[in-house]
Order: sequence, then structure tokens, then C-alpha cells
Amino acid sequence: MDFIFNEKKIAESLKQLDSPERISMHHEYFVNSAVIFLIIPYQERPYELVLIRRTKQINDKHSGEMSFPGGKFDPDEDKSYLDTGLRELREELGIPRNNVTILGCIDDHLTPKGFIITAFVAYINKDQKMIKQVGEVEEIVKIPITFFANKKNFKERTYKLKEDLIGVGKFKYNSPDNKRYVIFGATSHIIVNFLDTIYNLGLMTLGCRRITCEDIKDKIIN
Repeated sequence: MDFIFNEKKIAESLKQLDSPERISMHHEYFVNSAVIFLIIPYQERPYELVLIRRTKQINDKHSGEMSFPGGKFDPDEDKSYLDTGLRELREELGIPRNNVTILGCIDDHLTPKGFIITAFVAYINKDQKMIKQVGEVEEIVKIPITFFANKKNFKERTYKLKEDLIGVGKFKYNSPDNKRYVIFGATSHIIVNFLDTIYNLGLMTLGCRRITCEDIKDKIIN
């Protein structure tokens, strides 16, 4: 695979937000949020994903972590989860929604900290200017999709929960300027889900599943 950006292939492989085939999670004890799985396409080389390293803050449960642009659903400002993702994208990276092309959606993902994440796959022009919001974004990081598609770069540990095998994975990326980034948890799982959906790479350990609301409901409530 050359991983040159193919808008039609990606869009046709994704699901719509309200598709009955998409895994959609809702639970009264969990917080719904949305992220933009942001792609920068190129004509003659593989596309990149845009991730952010979050600024370290005392009250932020995801402080200092690598993630996609996004945040919590705000019923006072957002009519939909897509509104949430696009609002946060503008706040965090200064990208207006009119400059973003939405391709579709992948399955919801859950974090052990009680967040349900809806990921919208989108792309921007390679020349789009990005201005980080210093209070929330420490660094903007562009990573080639080929790094994530290489099975050698994905490490997954498994554990038993009742009778099921649960997989928890991560990537460790060393940038050309020798900076080290660890992409783990829901962010890594969203990337794996995308790659398996679009390219059928089979990165996830055979027989594994991710955690669900019911798995950790009691922990969140208590």
C-alpha cells in the first residue's frame, strides 16, 4: 500500500454518525465528547495525521497526553457531536469549520476516565494555517500514516476481564528532530480502528475487544 490519500476510498469505508452499524455508546454516568481525526493529504506522498500534545493542567484528566483536537459536548453551544468537534478544532488549532471536509465517522471509543469519544474523520488543505491555543495545546504534531500502519510500531498488551480478552495498545513515535511521543489509550485505539476499517490491516490482537461502559460503570459511579 502506498497510503496516498484517496478521499473516495476512505469516505466509502466510513460510517455515518447515525448508522445502525456504527458502535455508538451512551450512558448516564459517562461524558460524551468528540474529536476530529484530522488528515493532511498530499499528492505524491502518504498523508499525515494531526495530533496535539495537551498542555499540562492540574484539573485536566488528559493533561499532557497526545490526542486529536476535540473536547466535551456542550449543550449550550453544540447542537451535535460534530459541532463539538469542529468548535474545539477552531478553538485549539484556529481552523474554521468551512475549511474542513468531513468524510465520515468511526466507532465510539471509551476511556477508563469516563469519556465516550465520537471521532469524525476529516481533512484540510496541506497549506492550512494552524495556530495552537497555548492554554490547551502545548504542541501540534504531524505523523505520517505509514508509521501507524507499520505493525512493528504498535504494541498491545492484553488482559482477561470476566471471560473476555481486552486489548490495550500504544505507539511510540520518534520524530525527525528526535522528539519522543507516546500515543496510547483511546487515541491509539481510534487510529487502529481507522486503519483496520479502511485498510483491513488487522493490528488489533485476534480475539480482543475494547472496554465498554458496562465494564467500568461501577468504577465510574464509585
